[in-house]
Amino acid sequence: MLEEFSNWIVLSLLNIEKGTKLESSLNFFIYDSIKILLLLFVMIAIVGYLRTYISEQKIRQMLSGKRQGLGNLTAAIMGAITPFCSCSSIPVFLSFMKAKIPLGVSFSFLVTSPLVNEYVAIIMLGFFGWKITALYIISGILIGVFSGIVIGKLGLEKYIVQDLMDTNENNKDKIFNTQQERINTGLKDATSIIKSIWLWVFVGIGIAAGIHGFIPEETVMNLIQTGGLLAVPIATLIGVPLYANCAAVVPIAVVLFEKGFPLGTALAFMMGTAALSIPEAIILRRAMRLPLIIAFFSIVTIAIILTGYAFNFIATIIV
Repeated sequence: MLEEFSNWIVLSLLNIEKGTKLESSLNFFIYDSIKILLLLFVMIAIVGYLRTYISEQKIRQMLSGKRQGLGNLTAAIMGAITPFCSCSSIPVFLSFMKAKIPLGVSFSFLVTSPLVNEYVAIIMLGFFGWKITALYIISGILIGVFSGIVIGKLGLEKYIVQDLMDTNENNKDKIFNTQQERINTGLKDATSIIKSIWLWVFVGIGIAAGIHGFIPEETVMNLIQTGGLLAVPIATLIGVPLYANCAAVVPIAVVLFEKGFPLGTALAFMMGTAALSIPEAIILRRAMRLPLIIAFFSIVTIAIILTGYAFNFIATIIV
């Protein structure tokens, strides 16, 4: 039905000639935009409802006092169920530090939060299917765990600027008295998140549609061959300085993959863009010194590159 609706808009309403590059791009854009936004709203509302059963105080209690490894895994999973980008996850990270949660454990949250969340999973599920989506979620959590453990082992707490760790101590967890309040919270979360990311969705799918319709596969293959074995680190290093929501980057990664980019190379670009950014480094600079930021970016970048190579190998088996 959605495909027919998309065809009707492009061919009948817009009167675009069938079989042209423009028709292919517009069809891609309309179909995927509607599909992704509908999926996002429904699933975010469900996750928002479920999240009303987990308070911030409970999260802090779950993370405090955990042994290294278990604490990192718990923090990474918590990051995976929070819908934050690389910059908006920083206030939560700082609140963890204020609560005396170990540095490495807090970083596991900071890494995983922008990499894995419900709307990334939904978008990937719609484009890649459940196998790749499941592997991506697992790998994102593992990157958070690995990065947090390494940072925790390095003993970099001395680089935290203590007087900038202030958080609002008066914030109290909301108490929900009825199911209707929980449902309304889920709907409010869905509406709020859609409002904040719809433009990213359109931009990402728009770029992907342009690549899909107008860039020949031969051009993409030439780029891959030029990079050779270094394609994964090049893709990661290109993505790191950029700042974009995963909602915008996933469609681009999908089209790059469809055009011939190895799966791991496309996902490494997406991960680099989502997990790390220059704005994030600037914000973090207010709370920590440069050596810790450099260590954080370096460790996560290396983890993403290794994950990209792993995905390239796995793709030969499952794709």
